[in-house]
Amino acid sequence: MPDAIYRPRRAELVAHLRATRGIRDERVLEAIGRVPRHRFVESSLAHRAYEDVALPIGAGQTISQPFTVAYMTQSLGLRRGDRVLEIGTGSGYQAAVLLDMGVRVFSVERVADLLNRTRALLDELGCELATRLGDGTVGWNEFAPYDGILVTAGAPKIPPALIKQLKLGARLVIPVGDDRQQDLHIVERTGDGETETTVIAGFRFVPLIGRDGWKV
Repeated sequence: MPDAIYRPRRAELVAHLRATRGIRDERVLEAIGRVPRHRFVESSLAHRAYEDVALPIGAGQTISQPFTVAYMTQSLGLRRGDRVLEIGTGSGYQAAVLLDMGVRVFSVERVADLLNRTRALLDELGCELATRLGDGTVGWNEFAPYDGILVTAGAPKIPPALIKQLKLGARLVIPVGDDRQQDLHIVERTGDGETETTVIAGFRFVPLIGRDGWKV
């Protein structure tokens, strides 16, 4: 189906996020208004792509609901040219939103088949980013420090490696909790070994698997 058919639906989603979900960062809203979310879901679910809901993408994973993507992105406080580490490439939608904002993205995914499929789609859409197959709980130290780190899966605790890979003044946004529900932790690195954290309740993600996450 041509992209033009979906443009009004994207505009409606942006209006919903602005008016009823409290998203205020216009750069985030503009990116969501441009990125074709219907390309990141299964074709049978394309008609639901612009609903504010999470949808399955296979391999036991989901594409986060647009509000969650918008809120987490807004919480990072990014500027054009910033370097962001994404833990959990997933469908690629979150990375595409960041890239549309002019952010440099380094993304780690642990499921090989999912990463291969998503990487092919991102390449087709002209999205330029670095990806790696591996354990996201240990980060990607080669390109650290980052201006922001975003984790798209729920963790039992905050992996210490991710804090160490943040620049001073940068933020880590990560859901932390049990296997049913998490609170979103917005962690700012304020000094060597020092952080300030804001906690927002009421989120739900797939589990973050890895050395400093949930075990398989």
